[in-house]
Amino acid sequence: MSRTAVSVLFLVALVATACGGPDPLAATEGAPPAMPPMDVRTITLAEKPVPQSSEFVATVRSLRSTTIQPQVEGFVRQILVQAGDRVRAGQPLVQIDPDRQQAAATVTESQRAAREADLALAKQQLARVRTLYTAGAVARAQLDEAEAAHKSAEAQLNEIQSQMNQDQVQLQYYRVTAPSAGIIGDIPVRQGDLVTPATIITTIDQAGGLEVYISVPLEQATDLRPGLTVDLLDPDGEVLASNPITFIAPRADDATQSVLVKATLGQAPPSLRVQQYVRARIVWSTDPRLVIPLVAVNRIGGQYFVFVAEPAGEGAVAKQRPVTLGDVIGEDYVVRGGLKPGERVIVSNLQKIGDGSPVNAS
Repeated sequence: MSRTAVSVLFLVALVATACGGPDPLAATEGAPPAMPPMDVRTITLAEKPVPQSSEFVATVRSLRSTTIQPQVEGFVRQILVQAGDRVRAGQPLVQIDPDRQQAAATVTESQRAAREADLALAKQQLARVRTLYTAGAVARAQLDEAEAAHKSAEAQLNEIQSQMNQDQVQLQYYRVTAPSAGIIGDIPVRQGDLVTPATIITTIDQAGGLEVYISVPLEQATDLRPGLTVDLLDPDGEVLASNPITFIAPRADDATQSVLVKATLGQAPPSLRVQQYVRARIVWSTDPRLVIPLVAVNRIGGQYFVFVAEPAGEGAVAKQRPVTLGDVIGEDYVVRGGLKPGERVIVSNLQKIGDGSPVNAS
């Protein structure tokens, strides 16, 4: 065969290979294996009642509060209670130094002995003069004088006795006691302070009469109505108590541009104290809404996304879906758009899947 014929045959073979003939490399190496589906957990979306609420800072107030003030002037010797203590009626609260009043009472008591001696002497004189008058030995004027002296001595003794009683009552005022049972408020005085009847020692609030005060901004006040639920929350967000709104102020506070709302506590948690700040949540409505767990959401460039498991042949694939989300309620987002009831949202292994990845949904 000539050299020209060999060249022609080689060109024909190259053309045949370029036009779809078998690739010797492909025949020897083989195609890469398909990626197995990722095991994921899903939830099926369904509407459920979701509370639409707003959180505020509330103040605990007492419906029945008693201001404690002393009835005497003196220096505080001892404070017998602490703020927050529960006390019973008649329980001592503060001891005021009674030494000056005690000294005055001692002087008065010493005077009683003299007045008793004067009365005894006047009584003897009156008896003697009566005997002499009966015998005709003295005039009527002497008898009148003896009777007058006896009455004067008796009156002086009664006066001393009244003063002694008054001193004892006054001494009792130096120990300030609780007029009713309740919870002790702040105690602004300290041991050694001089107090007068105008000094406020503390307050006593009855635990059974508490309410919360909430200042609601004007832009939200239009939705207020009596009966809306107010939830009191602990630092972890757990509900301590739920009570309805019992009062809405008819006028706004011009300083804060807010409306005062009150809710009476039917049963106050033991942890609450008068004048305490507490988290409060007003529940505006409980309309049915779609919610998704926080763990199901990714945020990319300010946009929220979720993965939805969609059927694909005999299996399923993960489809990335942009969503519009609302408030966070507990461990869930409220869904405002992008999803509908019945769809299956993937809630696990989000970092191991991508848009269009095959998944084994459970």
